[in-house]
Amino acid sequence: MTVKDAGRAVSRTAPRATARDTHRQADSAELIQLLTPEGERAEHPDYPLEISADEIKALYRDLVIVRRIDFEAIALQRQGELGIWASLLGQEAAQVGSGRALRPGDMAFPTYREHGVAWCRGVDPVKLLALFRGVSHGGWDPAEHNFHLYTIVIGSQALHATGYAMGIQRDGAMGEDGDATIAYFGDGATSQGDVNEAFIWASVNNAPVVFFCQNNQWAISEPLERQSRVPLYHRAHGFGFPGVRVDGNDVLACLAVTRKAMQAAREGQGPTLIEAFTYRMGAHTTTDDPTRYRLSAELEAWKLKDPIERVKQYLIRGELADMRFLDDIDAEAAAVGKRIRAACQAMPDPPPGSMFDDVLTAETAQLAAERAEFAAYLDSFADEQRELAREGR
Repeated sequence: MTVKDAGRAVSRTAPRATARDTHRQADSAELIQLLTPEGERAEHPDYPLEISADEIKALYRDLVIVRRIDFEAIALQRQGELGIWASLLGQEAAQVGSGRALRPGDMAFPTYREHGVAWCRGVDPVKLLALFRGVSHGGWDPAEHNFHLYTIVIGSQALHATGYAMGIQRDGAMGEDGDATIAYFGDGATSQGDVNEAFIWASVNNAPVVFFCQNNQWAISEPLERQSRVPLYHRAHGFGFPGVRVDGNDVLACLAVTRKAMQAAREGQGPTLIEAFTYRMGAHTTTDDPTRYRLSAELEAWKLKDPIERVKQYLIRGELADMRFLDDIDAEAAAVGKRIRAACQAMPDPPPGSMFDDVLTAETAQLAAERAEFAAYLDSFADEQRELAREGR
């Protein structure tokens, strides 16, 4: 047998490990977890978390309300009240845990799915609905809650966050009590050039930014193994900064890991990549049908890791909350849902010409001409209607 033949024989008997195999092997060994799917507390030497019963109950409240907001928005879209909606179902812990780790001065740069982070930053959910209803061109003032506008272009917010962080750095606003930024994106965005460019800029400038990747396993219909042959957080090492993988369905772990990474950033230790290993329980958006590309068995397996249920079990087992508390939270969530539903349906359509109002800080001659041209175009429809009315048609 030649060396070449021997090599072929080995390849037949010992097939090369696939990317999915590599990811699965890393799932448990490298996952930071402080609350198991069964609702039991775990400890991690690098991420100790001192948290009171009231603080955990507050996190549970966040999780339940955020999920209710998501359910209401999906229902509104199905009824024709929203143009589209990007659900966060299954990713509540990643967003609430990281969102509650931020300080008031920190700046968050979201994608279009960070409804839980928006809730934690104090953004009214009604403003989120206005954006997806198409009656708002932006939605909110980013400076009011230090929560940037939703970013539809995949990955560009990573560059925005890095640039903002470099501004913090040059303004001397860092330090133990200083500020930092956080950029949210999904696993699919890690294949975009903007995200990798942001990694380079953040690394070489030691910028105070945390990159928070919600790895929900699917870039629309593209599975994780089509994105990377190794766990995503390993990519950070190639750019020269630390990466860590956290159980994205564990709100306590997401809180502890993000809090530590943000503190390291503001103290001048540079960026961190957090890979929150979670799962997108619903569709990519309401225009997507996930049953066409993934197995129902996979979905059922992840239901056992539900981020809300594990906190609920922890509270019940530890006798930290009773049924009255749980019922009160459900009632509060229902009230929030009712309020935003009514507010959404009552939203007036903005005047068509309002699209010109906030394009520039001062109106230029070109913008004024375009506004006048558009106004004349709209008036032409009114003239046509008046003409038809005179003709009795």
